[in-house]
Amino acid sequence: MAQRVVVVTGALGGIGSAICSRFAELGDVVVGLDLDDGFDVTDPDACARTTAAVLAEHGRIDVLSNNAGVSAIGDVVTATPADWERVFAVNVFGIAHLGRAVLPSMRSAGRGAIVNTCSVAATVGLVERAVYSASKGAVLSLTRAMAADEVPYGIRVNCVSPGTVSSPWVERLVAATPDPAGTLDAMRRRQPLGRLVSCAEVADAVAYLAADSTFTTGADLLLDGGITGVRLVE
Repeated sequence: MAQRVVVVTGALGGIGSAICSRFAELGDVVVGLDLDDGFDVTDPDACARTTAAVLAEHGRIDVLSNNAGVSAIGDVVTATPADWERVFAVNVFGIAHLGRAVLPSMRSAGRGAIVNTCSVAATVGLVERAVYSASKGAVLSLTRAMAADEVPYGIRVNCVSPGTVSSPWVERLVAATPDPAGTLDAMRRRQPLGRLVSCAEVADAVAYLAADSTFTTGADLLLDGGITGVRLVE
């Protein structure tokens, strides 16, 4: 099946836009969903209605890129209950809501690929990112559990874990600090390769994991510039 139907959440963000563009370049039909367009991944009814509409128009969903995500800054003491509820509602429950809506059609087809956008924060402790890190840890575990559940149906489930991404969201965070230039330099230096990962590189990884020729499921593809696996001794 040369042309696939690909659903991407968080489609208007830096990474999401790059993912949509990458699949479009491959000749796929891309359905981008974003809060700015009125789609709320935290609403299970909206996920069900939107999935039904996509299936009615295109007949199938071959790839689901669960990319929508939000963050929160702070530790366990400063993070509020609202922070926990908001971040988990989008980052974790959103994946579950769309999975519940999309998977029955993929199961009926006996094929499909799901790629969840995770983060290096799932496996590495980062300062002032308690809520976000916990949510991405849940995404990693959920990805592996979903992968195990979907093997009998011929559906592969993987996730991609970037380090710090050169994206509009990161740019806004950096701009809000007292020393933007110093903050950006520190972000670059904490990744052994010495730079931020680009949105296009994340999109390429998502496309790779979604490809029919990729023989993997339950995997976490790291794009972390060596944070988790390399230690430089100076």
